[in-house]
Amino acid sequence: MPVDVWAIDALTFSGLETRLVEASTVMTDGTALGSRSGVRPGDPGLTVTLAGSVINVSAGVAVIGYSGQGIYKVASASSISPGSLTAAHASLTRIDLVYLRVWDNSVDASGLNKGDVVYLAGTPSASPVAPTPAGTQIYLPLATITVPPSGGGSATVSTAVRPVTVAPGGILPSSTAPGSPYTGQFYDNGTDLLRYNGSTWDTYFKVPAAWSTYTPTWTGSTTNPVVGNGTLIGRYQKIGRQVVGHINLTAGSTTTFGTGNYNFTLPFTAAASGAALVGTAMLLGTDRWNGATNISSGASTLAAFFPISATNGRSDFWTPSRPEAMASGTQVRITFVYESAT
Repeated sequence: MPVDVWAIDALTFSGLETRLVEASTVMTDGTALGSRSGVRPGDPGLTVTLAGSVINVSAGVAVIGYSGQGIYKVASASSISPGSLTAAHASLTRIDLVYLRVWDNSVDASGLNKGDVVYLAGTPSASPVAPTPAGTQIYLPLATITVPPSGGGSATVSTAVRPVTVAPGGILPSSTAPGSPYTGQFYDNGTDLLRYNGSTWDTYFKVPAAWSTYTPTWTGSTTNPVVGNGTLIGRYQKIGRQVVGHINLTAGSTTTFGTGNYNFTLPFTAAASGAALVGTAMLLGTDRWNGATNISSGASTLAAFFPISATNGRSDFWTPSRPEAMASGTQVRITFVYESAT
């Protein structure tokens, strides 16, 4: 029938019709009837291990999508072995492949209708690559096995080739972005949670980590100061396009203070979306002065503002003499929060 509806009494479905309807339960591969193949995230099933040279594949389930055929839901109820490793080459490394295979006579004219797990030895080479199954159309890679030359150590198993899949709208754990994404789609690359905005992937949330260090450049609008034997340290954390940071300056005996209004470089250029007071500043000298920081639209620097005097609440740019004369031992602490351009 042109439109298959699952499930209505008295309607019967072919295997193809059933697979196509069930394709709606799995993340799309970017095609109208296609689905992303894989195992479930975190599923320990269908794990490939070695017991000496014997290959074992644990029980598990998977989904294999095939163009125009919907999805094949596959289950292996118990651990199975597709065989033993081919003997190692005398001098070259080899990469073998273990994969889950589906035979469907209506698709491949194989005369078979079944599933199995297959071990396929690769070709020894100075630059080995995993083999591609020949004559097999519907399959899911489960693992590669790197076999070093004879006497070169033990073979090792990698499941990096095994894809994962989720239900529509699910967050896909993947080291690479999904193909043909839709607006609002999420994926987790192991460090960040990213969201597709219709043209690019935005970091929706970054797993917080230790702050990073950078060295700000301290400038004066007329003559640049020189830190000398003082200290100037910047630190920041960037989560998506939000940047949080601080700058610590302690003037030393050889620090020179330049002339004009002071600025410090930012770790990232600011977004072109308006200026705002975005932090605090404190100068610890003869007296303690509280101020504020400002970042202009699209700027790569920030400025600090302090009161003109102890009795005048109006603020102006920080300079070598405002709010008080800079000297050896003067400390300045600046914090900032802003949106970066990227």
